[in-house]
Amino acid sequence: MTEAWSKSAWRAKERIQMPDYPDSAALNAVEAQLANFPPLVFAGEARELKRKLGEAAQGRAFLLQGGDCAESFSEFNADLIRDTFKVLLQMAVVLTYGAKVPVVKVGRMAGQFAKPRSAPTETLGGVELPSYRGDIINGFDFTEAARVPDPQRMLQAYTQASASLNLLRAFSKGGFADIHRVHSWTLGFTKSEDAEKYKALSDRISDALDFMTAAGVTKDTMGAMSTVDFFTSHEALLLEYEEALCRIDSTTGLPVAGSGHMIWIGDRTRQPDGAHVEFARGVQNPIGLKCGPSMTSEDLKVLMAKLNPENEFGRLTLIARFGAGKSTEHLPRLIRTVREAGANVLWTCDPMHGNTIKSDSGFKTRPFERVLQEVRDFFAVHKSEGTIPGGVHFEMTGKDVTECTGGLRAVTDEDLSSRYHTACDPRLNASQSLELAFLVAEELSERRKEMQRKAV
Repeated sequence: MTEAWSKSAWRAKERIQMPDYPDSAALNAVEAQLANFPPLVFAGEARELKRKLGEAAQGRAFLLQGGDCAESFSEFNADLIRDTFKVLLQMAVVLTYGAKVPVVKVGRMAGQFAKPRSAPTETLGGVELPSYRGDIINGFDFTEAARVPDPQRMLQAYTQASASLNLLRAFSKGGFADIHRVHSWTLGFTKSEDAEKYKALSDRISDALDFMTAAGVTKDTMGAMSTVDFFTSHEALLLEYEEALCRIDSTTGLPVAGSGHMIWIGDRTRQPDGAHVEFARGVQNPIGLKCGPSMTSEDLKVLMAKLNPENEFGRLTLIARFGAGKSTEHLPRLIRTVREAGANVLWTCDPMHGNTIKSDSGFKTRPFERVLQEVRDFFAVHKSEGTIPGGVHFEMTGKDVTECTGGLRAVTDEDLSSRYHTACDPRLNASQSLELAFLVAEELSERRKEMQRKAV
């Protein structure tokens, strides 16, 4: 850090997208209670994720980050965690084969409870109430009582995050993540007539696994075949919660955000002199920074210097989220800004947040084709600039929801009402997520072949 920092210094900065709690005594009591709880994640885990992200920044790995738009208290159950984790594993296997490098697996899980909103209030039936800001802050029900910020919700979020992490660790190391089992699920996907065009790639993965088995590489001889490293991440929006879970790493003496392995700053809260940047600059975790169309070159320079003053590989991930057709306008200038600054960053693509529209039926949705276009634009720009497209960032779920239109199963506008379960933003369902992984794998494969041609 280039200047003195304390975990509460953000309180002297401008607050954006944060609630005003009506009962300060109740808030103080909850913060004190959280401060005595064990951290949800550990410093060594955060350091390991930083190392892996550093590999991705240099083209020796690829980041897959995905999960819920906003975790819900009411829908919390083991099956949902399992199903989302399962799809992320399937996506990772497909991407690993396409990229021929390790895939770093990071979930938007066990902490993604708060959401920034475009307006402080919303109106329904002529009644205006404060906006829903995620279950960690207030309730989804459109009532005056539900929309009052309640600090007790932070305790419930902590409990749910802790239980989620326990289950994810069990799934990661307990045999559920065995690569043969994971690929068998993917084979089921490609057996459908709709997914026939992905069968060839799936068969090549099967052949590779069969070869490794014949060569004696099994889960008994190579632990990496049956276990995975899985990390958690969320937007560090509610700073009272983040500060309460901030800890000092006993091995380095440096502060670490104990709420998740990776935290990110949203496009609405990235003011260089704002509270969120002030908090994030002082913790040792990997930091993500959302970069939308309004990101200026000057702001990006200042933010990179504040958030990664030592210019470490793996410390700072820039998450591009412009919207389909807009990456070619905005991404090149930001890439050139990074290059001019000599900054070591990991570039990833969030093709979700810039592609939200209101459907004819009145639902917020994201067309699959626009999501895919932004991913392809992201790869094309990096190819043109000679830089590394290091990862993708999706809002998705393992549930069979109908929230984003398009994809192989062709979710239509008329289908949206049948299984539209999200409390905030529309998510890719399991089929759409896996299909997108196959299409990203094609982009990665083409990039790898291009790099090989250049090396000859």
